[in-house]
Amino acid sequence: MLAEIGQVLLILALLAALLQSVLPLVGAQRGIAPFIAIARPAAALQLVMVLGAFVVLTAAFVRQDFSLRYVAENSNSLLPMIYRYSAVWGAHEGSLLLWTLVLALWTAAVAGFSRRLPPPVMARVLAVMGLISVGFLAFLLFTSNPFERLLPAPVEGRDLNPLLQDPGLIIHPPMLYLGYVGFAVPFAFAVAALLDGHIDVRWLRWTRPWTNVAWAFLTLGIALGSWWAYYELGWGGWWFWDPVENASFMPWLAGAALLHSQAATEKRGVFIGWTLLLAITAFALSLLGTFLVRSGVLTSVHSFAADPARGLFILVFLALVIGGALLLYALRAPAMGGPADPRRAYALNSRESLLLANNLLLSCACAMVLLGTLYPLLADALDLGKVSVGPPYFGTLFLLLMAPLVLLLPFGPLTRWQREQGLRPLALLAPWAVLALLLGVVAWFMAPQGKLKTAVGIAAAAWVGAGTAYVLWQRLRGGGRPNAETWGMLIAHAGIAVFLVGALLVESLSIQHEVALTPGSAVEAGGYRLAFEGVDASDGPNYHSDRGHVRVFRGDREVALLHPEKRMYASGGMPMTEAGIHPALGGDVYVALGESLGDGAWAVRVQVKPFVRWIWLGALLMALGGFVTAVDRRFRRLPEKS
Repeated sequence: MLAEIGQVLLILALLAALLQSVLPLVGAQRGIAPFIAIARPAAALQLVMVLGAFVVLTAAFVRQDFSLRYVAENSNSLLPMIYRYSAVWGAHEGSLLLWTLVLALWTAAVAGFSRRLPPPVMARVLAVMGLISVGFLAFLLFTSNPFERLLPAPVEGRDLNPLLQDPGLIIHPPMLYLGYVGFAVPFAFAVAALLDGHIDVRWLRWTRPWTNVAWAFLTLGIALGSWWAYYELGWGGWWFWDPVENASFMPWLAGAALLHSQAATEKRGVFIGWTLLLAITAFALSLLGTFLVRSGVLTSVHSFAADPARGLFILVFLALVIGGALLLYALRAPAMGGPADPRRAYALNSRESLLLANNLLLSCACAMVLLGTLYPLLADALDLGKVSVGPPYFGTLFLLLMAPLVLLLPFGPLTRWQREQGLRPLALLAPWAVLALLLGVVAWFMAPQGKLKTAVGIAAAAWVGAGTAYVLWQRLRGGGRPNAETWGMLIAHAGIAVFLVGALLVESLSIQHEVALTPGSAVEAGGYRLAFEGVDASDGPNYHSDRGHVRVFRGDREVALLHPEKRMYASGGMPMTEAGIHPALGGDVYVALGESLGDGAWAVRVQVKPFVRWIWLGALLMALGGFVTAVDRRFRRLPEKS
């Protein structure tokens, strides 16, 4: 009976989304107040229906109802209870249901917290979000139904993918989807503004917090995914330029550009076209990521589906939504500049110019990642041969594009709007530039290896960090009390400095040894001595494990006892690697157990990863900056006039 209830709830949700998308839009365009008033109740009804369907699917997993095909393919009787809950979104159909639920949550949040905006504006925004919901609900019902029956019901299920039986599954996908789907809000506001033919300060002030929150959630989601891959896959890397990693990174880059463009448009009335186009682009790239993951056109550890019909549906949906938005942009955007505004005039040496450079560099980086991700697919589709685009392409070009961005970053907050006085910001920051260069030189001579990356990492981090601290000192010295927006900017920029330390130093200073160890033997690495004590067998709830024992010494002092594992799950498949990690702010000791070599010997990978945790600490600070900016009270004060 559960499957039928869930099916009915999804159908009702689709009807509610249709109601939400059609009538309010007609009402806003023709001034019909009763139609406009339908938007909020319809959004609430859609949320209730989708949430109900999600609860029903969760109950099916908890009860182990193998008569549902989706449950039978992604669970079994041995699966621990905590993973029964997260298995709901562990594969294609459930992940789409989670996506739809998150979209309904964002829609209801916008409906609930935006009551001070004019009703026609909100009707258009909610109608656009309703149209997106229609697409995803139709996708669920017609191509990816999680409530499809399997008769006769099997006695046992296939089990959840062993790679996903990890706490990372519990938090990473929901956090990532909150960011992905969150960009539907600025997209809907952009389309609503284009339909209205007018963009004003009210629109911008109300959109900025939603954009910041979505970007912050996406930052957290990407960071959690990086951390999960780091400790779970056994290779010790934090980023591999996997196609689906790229799919989440592209809207992050577009979102970062959108944040800065929105600030410039709100404060100075510039970059209106940029702001509208970036809002469309960020969500378009989120939908593109959905297409890449679920169409079967690429091979990735993240890929959930290999059904061309599903891919075709998403491609058509992508063309309709994004193509329609871009067509509307082409028709309406040129006329949305409004009357001449003296605020929009700016010189080359101004904050506006720096923000424009920021937008260009981030957009170019996004385009570079997009090209490298899609070109192999296009080459294969056009019979141009198999083409592989890997880390050398992405890493090299990304560094070239980000280097000038890092160089310019401290200047932005110190540069005046419209026109700066000569080289004033350069004079203010000159001492900190000298300090950064000196620290880079010191790092060059002190680094035992990877001297160039180490020097660049230290110099860049010192430059951004010192520049950010100087901006804060200037604001405090001037007697002003920084508002939440300023604090958020400073925290995010400090996060970039911390991230630069981790990303560049872990690449330059990492040490790796792949050795054969027998009980009683040891290996030296990065100032540590690792003593191997052997491997014994243990059993988990649904797996058998070979569990290693490695003592880590720093000098004569024992600092950790690590237990790297090789797990073989009862459902079969490849053995899974569980790394043993000694975490430290200055660097991790990372041990992964390989294959048995006979006679008690085991292949062991030992790595020392200096400053690797600074990568995720920096990401956390960037996300925190986004959240802090979003709570600025100024965004909740809407001016009466544009």
